[in-house]
Amino acid sequence: MIPAQFDYVRPTTVDEALQALRDGGDDAKILAGGQSLLPVLRLRMADPSLIIDLNGIAELKGVREEGDRIVVGAMTSHYDVTRDDTLRQHVALIQEATKTVADPQVRHKGTLGGALAHADPAGDLAAPALALEAEFVIAGASRDGSGTSTRTVAAADFFEDYFTTAIGDAELLTEIRFPKYTGWGARYEKFNRVAQAWSIVAVAATVKVDGGTISDARIGLTNMAGTPVRARAVESALVGQSATEENVRKAAQAAAEGTSPTADADAGSDYREHLARVLTGRAVLAAAG
Repeated sequence: MIPAQFDYVRPTTVDEALQALRDGGDDAKILAGGQSLLPVLRLRMADPSLIIDLNGIAELKGVREEGDRIVVGAMTSHYDVTRDDTLRQHVALIQEATKTVADPQVRHKGTLGGALAHADPAGDLAAPALALEAEFVIAGASRDGSGTSTRTVAAADFFEDYFTTAIGDAELLTEIRFPKYTGWGARYEKFNRVAQAWSIVAVAATVKVDGGTISDARIGLTNMAGTPVRARAVESALVGQSATEENVRKAAQAAAEGTSPTADADAGSDYREHLARVLTGRAVLAAAG
């Protein structure tokens, strides 16, 4: 199908983009990578009157190091995320997960911020962001309307429901800030029906091993609820244990605690719980080396 007619603007600064959002009101849509928006437009499941293309805003792209944080611009492409040396050294988990997103064409066009703002429960990047305790910087108009202000939202508060985040009306995600996990092992285990498909269930795991003992762990689950979920029971069970297969498999049995997986044409809820336990064991073992 052909999308409905709309106006199009391509701002070059965040201030210009926010002004366009205010002018467009409820009928404006943000175009980041477009890999989720364009199919919706073609199917006429959405018919915005204004599309605001963020690809001309250079300040929203790139990776930089700021003290104990690694900062990734919201418009940084998946392709660039997978190739960045700073991320490889300090935040390997987000890079591991990004490598599994769709196919090379999508990874060249899609963006980290666009995927996270879309908040698809089956998307592959929200669970790693939650596990890594990322922070989301959101820009909007200042209270007096005279300029731009920013606020920072923790990953635990950013994902609110299916396709719903803490980004408010006339606001824009500008960057994602990750603590450093230098020296931690990382693994993203994904189960799907066919290559490049959405995850039926996936597990994001990063662990720190000292002298053969797991001293810390972060584990996020994809598609086990309407939002990403931390497998905190598994994390607690792993800390202080030697990184043996027996210990990891035993801890992984708690992976489904606190989840609420749906049942659909791909899998029943009990099967998703089984997958969470199996994939958690695999991911932790791989991350622990």
